[in-house]
Amino acid sequence: MTILEAIQKSTDFLTRKGVDSPRLQSELLLAHVLKTQRLKLYLEFAKSLGEAETTALRELVQRRATREPLQHILGTASFCGLELKVNRNVLVPRPETELLAEQGWKFLNSLGRDSSFLDFGAGSGCIAIALCHFAKQARGIAIDRSTDALAIASANAARHSVESRIIFTESDSFAALDTNLRLDLVISNPPYIPTTEIGTLQEEVRNFDPHPALDGGDDGLIFYRLLAREAPNFLAPQGKLMVEFGDGQQEQLRTLFTTNGWLVESILNDLTDRPRILIAHQA
Repeated sequence: MTILEAIQKSTDFLTRKGVDSPRLQSELLLAHVLKTQRLKLYLEFAKSLGEAETTALRELVQRRATREPLQHILGTASFCGLELKVNRNVLVPRPETELLAEQGWKFLNSLGRDSSFLDFGAGSGCIAIALCHFAKQARGIAIDRSTDALAIASANAARHSVESRIIFTESDSFAALDTNLRLDLVISNPPYIPTTEIGTLQEEVRNFDPHPALDGGDDGLIFYRLLAREAPNFLAPQGKLMVEFGDGQQEQLRTLFTTNGWLVESILNDLTDRPRILIAHQA
């Protein structure tokens, strides 16, 4: 079987299984098997696959057909141009969270000095690592209640040579933090899915992402209440809070933060033009 035939057969199979972008997924899986770049496949369509390569591809395609995320199969995900290790212990980073990270590093760079941040709910470490990668004077603390997630985050930080500027700490909410900390930025993509809605999510999400990283309580806002109440204790006088939130939550959050003494500077839309990022500071 040639490379082109393998792509076509895999695409047809994933199409029947209802997987989105089946051609792209097939090409990425085959490139992974062949340890090459996806676009190089187009230069070798007539090349024949060996038996071991064919078997390996078939196994990966079957895994994707069960809706196991492509990133879990490949073992990595791209975030702000950085390749990060992911598995079932962390959320697969989403494109909308790249906007949150970008706002964070732009703010830290605007300070023109050494700066500090707290990443609340580190997961894979994607936000903290992006902040340190793009804001060279930044140092931060990244907290998560999952030791498994923190292990992945630490490995990702080392992979991108920012491990010396991030302290990864196991913490349930703010409990493990020094009460004397005063940081320039508190940034978070907290769990925001209402508990009863988790079962309605895409199979890739509900069956493979860790539920504690999704579950925002009855109304999805439990962690925002915590941030609105506790984050001021750790912010410097000119510090900012930046959070990602779910569809339709913007007005509830505007009210929540305003009633807790915050000034909401802006609510930014994501690439699909949906409100997604809230930026605030203490009044």
